[in-house]
Amino acid sequence: MPETSVLYVLNGPNLNLLGVREPDIYGRETLADVQALCERAADGASVVFRQTNHEGELIDWIHEAREKASALVINPAGYGHTSVALLDALKTLTIPIVECHLSNPAARERFRHRSYVSPVAAGVVSGFGPFSYELAVKAALRLVQERRTAADRSV
Repeated sequence: MPETSVLYVLNGPNLNLLGVREPDIYGRETLADVQALCERAADGASVVFRQTNHEGELIDWIHEAREKASALVINPAGYGHTSVALLDALKTLTIPIVECHLSNPAARERFRHRSYVSPVAAGVVSGFGPFSYELAVKAALRLVQERRTAADRSV
């Protein structure tokens, strides 16, 4: 784990259209607004913030996070409901994973009720719009700190 906390915030398909795509569900804030919110919430930790519409690229970034990140916040978007490959990549991580969603998938269409990410996530934050990201970032960094404290005690 890096000495200084490095938080990866990865975003799946269609999140590049935040602010214009279904604003009644996802809000009017843009992905750039969400990134700025995450950087403020990180309170000095380094944030690697990325979005892709391509499943393989998202998996490559998860692999990269294995070596470079202290924790991962992921909004898998539609891939969370469909991608076993994403689940398999996440299973390789030993760092805290926090799943994040702008909307509340449990309150939406039935096919959104299943997440392939949730079984490997320490927790899920959903339904609070961009504030979900702030909560997820704070939770991920707290988990990192708790791990460091536990490791210091065992030395």
